[in-house]
Amino acid sequence: MDDSEFAPTGDSVTELLRAWSTGDSAASDKLIPLVYGELHRQAQRYLRREVEGHTLQTTALVHEAYLRLVDQRTTRWESRAQFFGIAARLMRRILVDHARKHNAAKRGGSAIQVPLDERAPAQESDVDLVALDDALVRLALMDERQARVVELRYFTGLGINETAEALGISAATAKRDWVIARNWLKVELGGA
Repeated sequence: MDDSEFAPTGDSVTELLRAWSTGDSAASDKLIPLVYGELHRQAQRYLRREVEGHTLQTTALVHEAYLRLVDQRTTRWESRAQFFGIAARLMRRILVDHARKHNAAKRGGSAIQVPLDERAPAQESDVDLVALDDALVRLALMDERQARVVELRYFTGLGINETAEALGISAATAKRDWVIARNWLKVELGGA
């Protein structure tokens, strides 16, 4: 995904986020229509990777993520990239929790598989979402930033420049972390 495709753009979202951080409820009302479409596109991109018949719908994922974002009262919003980065983390948590509940309900049934595309650590086969989450937790213990790079690229579909902006690092550092993390995850997930 090209960074120019990542919408909404401009300072308006950042300005509204900063106003929201200071308690301006009108800013929150103006922000919703600006970010809702992108949150919905992020959820669609991710859920397209899920197996057919996945029971969590796009709108439900967006609404749950947005409710959790609104509940982030202590977050000092700095930019739209930061906002969508946190949204990625929340969507990941929601999807992994859903997968864990689904697997428990099946009592030992097969794990939910997610195909990994060009943004993901492996291209050869589907990867169990719970296994991917567990691997990201282990990666975070070794290198938190690399785990965040994967999370932002995979779960949100951010480009290198957007990822770098969200993490406050250079694009070269984000790209290097992405390459290292992808290779580590390929081995960790059995794709080496």
